[in-house]
Amino acid sequence: MKKVFMLIVAALSATAVLSAQDAQKAAAEAAAALTAANDVPVAAPKPVYWTNSILNQINFGQTALWNWAAGGYNNYTLAAAIDAKADYKKDKTLWTNRLQLDYGFLYSADKPILQKTKDRIYFESKWGYETPVKHLSYSANFDFKTQFNNNYKYGTPTNFAGEEPTIQEWLDARTLMSGLLSPAYTNLGFGVLWTPKPWFSLNFSPLTADLVIVKDPALRNTYGMELKEEGLDKTVGDNFKPVRFGLGAQLKADASWVINDEFSYTTQLVLFSDYLHKPQNLRVNWDNKMFWKLAKYFALTLSTNLIYDENVKVKALSDGTKVPAVQFKEYLEFGFTYTIAKK
Repeated sequence: MKKVFMLIVAALSATAVLSAQDAQKAAAEAAAALTAANDVPVAAPKPVYWTNSILNQINFGQTALWNWAAGGYNNYTLAAAIDAKADYKKDKTLWTNRLQLDYGFLYSADKPILQKTKDRIYFESKWGYETPVKHLSYSANFDFKTQFNNNYKYGTPTNFAGEEPTIQEWLDARTLMSGLLSPAYTNLGFGVLWTPKPWFSLNFSPLTADLVIVKDPALRNTYGMELKEEGLDKTVGDNFKPVRFGLGAQLKADASWVINDEFSYTTQLVLFSDYLHKPQNLRVNWDNKMFWKLAKYFALTLSTNLIYDENVKVKALSDGTKVPAVQFKEYLEFGFTYTIAKK
């Protein structure tokens, strides 16, 4: 019996030793595996070269009057805007793109027709490659600007029967002022881009090809298009060329201040001098936009557009002739806003 007991003790001791050795081996293997896992290189985050955003706005206005002694008309306004940006930055190369679309109209009780209040298509693209000089890049700049459809000046029709003018009479009394590709401005310039601050850039293109397009013959004289031949009748629209080519220099200054998540201000000034047509007379475009977000989906927007172009005859003199003048437009709008952005 004693020998049997000793054999059992020996067997249990051997099993314990083997189990301890197995546990040590397992622990060593686990430690080795953990060490190996820690040695695996962590993949670097994938670089992001593009940043983009789309600002969508819908603005609505309404005025209603009941027994209002001072006078006036019930009216409604509706406008929509899209401001889309797509920017690329990699190493020494940068490429910025911006598309602005605006459209709006007004209905007033004194006229049984819709009147357009705003209409713009504006696309700009800017490419740059850094030079050895700090903040300075070689650049190429492209712009295109026109509108969606016709815009009119509305006169008061005459109804000889003494009745309220009909819709057709209102339409007949209007005067065409502009339209799709009437005019359209497009240019391609090469020069240098100076970006001393993240919020400011100055692009100077001493070599800029400029095209002015007026598709509608009735508007070609208004926008200063050239006659096909000297001596032709200036009252006939088809006697004017539909395209005017210019070669000159362009200066474009852009600034953008983001005060916080609720308030921002952007401004752009563009000056163009045509070497071929009176270079001392600059074409001026100055745009401003103030954006104030009042709530999560509602904002107040103030926009202004100033234009001076010696070729555009907009002011009528007492003798009936038209001359160039400063053009100015301002919008103050409140409405729904939503931004889709990738930072």
